[in-house]
Amino acid sequence: MPQIFTKSANFWSKSSIVLLLGVVVMLAWMVLVLQRSDFVTAANTFVDQPVQFSHQHHVGGIGIDCRYCHNSVEVAATASIPPTKTCINCHSQIWSTSPYLEPVRASFRDDKPMKWVRVHDLPDFAYFNHSIHIKKGVGCETCHGRIDQMPLTLQENTLQMEWCVNCHRNPEKYVRPRSEIYTMGYSPSEPQSLIGPRLVKEYGIKGNTSCSTCHR
Repeated sequence: MPQIFTKSANFWSKSSIVLLLGVVVMLAWMVLVLQRSDFVTAANTFVDQPVQFSHQHHVGGIGIDCRYCHNSVEVAATASIPPTKTCINCHSQIWSTSPYLEPVRASFRDDKPMKWVRVHDLPDFAYFNHSIHIKKGVGCETCHGRIDQMPLTLQENTLQMEWCVNCHRNPEKYVRPRSEIYTMGYSPSEPQSLIGPRLVKEYGIKGNTSCSTCHR
């Protein structure tokens, strides 16, 4: 009985298996890259707001402390979005007739809150508490980036679980003195490899990585 397949069929069958495995690996790699991309995480993407608030001007330019607007950041799970009255405290005197700020004046005049769009929006299944991170020496800049240099607010980091877990596993790389929490462009007075472990011990940081720490 004559052969159905030629000798070259062995080569092509083996090559097709290798090619198939290569395609599977490539697809898996593409999925991993896509998951971490700005397209999925929304990092480095500007968000339209009712008024485009400039942290670069308010924080970097005139030096307003983070806590003036986000006044619950040290005592509550959320940093809080400032009420319109906080804006009017200054803008009843400064740029008080600017058409650009009419939505702010209308909000105060009509007693209706501004409909700000959350930029750093964690999934509902992830629990995050601002106050505990502040108490443990995690600076605003660590998560939010150089907010003082952002004319428009954007999410700098992925906020994905692996990003959070990396800090929880290696807190000594990120903690800073509590006196420097709100300092932008913070530079440690001594190597982080020395000050980090000391602060971890001083602040009693456990570096919890159990699921229930964030998923409650």
